[in-house]
Amino acid sequence: MIAKKDIHCFADRRRILLQTSDFICLSPHPGLQAYIANYNVTFPTKYIMPDGFTIMPSGCSTLTIGSNRRRLFIDLDGPTTKPYIADSQAAPPEMMVTIEFKPAGLYALTGINQSELTDKTISFEAVDPQLAKALSEVIEKAEHVDALVTSLDLLLLKNMQGIYHPQLRIAYQSIIDCAGDISVKKLSDDMHYSERQLNRIFKQNVGISAKSFSRLIRINNAFHLLKKPHNSLTLVSDLTGFHDLSHFVRDFKLVCGMTPQAFRHNMSDFYINPTKF
Repeated sequence: MIAKKDIHCFADRRRILLQTSDFICLSPHPGLQAYIANYNVTFPTKYIMPDGFTIMPSGCSTLTIGSNRRRLFIDLDGPTTKPYIADSQAAPPEMMVTIEFKPAGLYALTGINQSELTDKTISFEAVDPQLAKALSEVIEKAEHVDALVTSLDLLLLKNMQGIYHPQLRIAYQSIIDCAGDISVKKLSDDMHYSERQLNRIFKQNVGISAKSFSRLIRINNAFHLLKKPHNSLTLVSDLTGFHDLSHFVRDFKLVCGMTPQAFRHNMSDFYINPTKF
């Protein structure tokens, strides 16, 4: 099993998205990049995951493989639509590997209706015991980060079914290209689907409706704009396509449980993944 010192010895520098003394974030194999945002290898500390550390919603799923005293666990966090506060009371794992999926990426791997997993945390063994066992073996056998990443790539490429609804990628890309500022009616008209059919496709593949996904894209864009102190709230509201500031504040609070001002004042307490969209 890998050790903390191995973080600094990863050979393929082109795949490194972020690196610290306790953490490395890596891009997956090119054949997986339509489904997976990144791999993270972490040796958790209070600095990385302080009390009250909050993961902001993105509509994406995450597999977490943790190790404590040679005991492995694999948890699945389904598509997120609300903030998730990390459990600061539990002892953090000694080592943790996370696979962060893009929207619908987990559906392409498992074929499970994602609406059944939205905002839920369950043992991955209950979802796919064979793949859970294979992932455990990859973690246990890896002697360094390069070996770990190569084995993850091969395992996931072998198991990735890629069974998106044929029109989902078009609708998904339209929402991304418009930064979430597109109506469900416009999407349904462009795709020649009813709004009901379109939402059914999104709930099965992504876990949430097309409207909710569009809102999450806009809010995630707002996260990044709010990090720049010179951006006024009114400007952020305009740039993210809201009709007015009050509409922006209302939707931000609906998704995040706090106002944009509160988020801006406490940004270091939140985790936002910039590679998911």
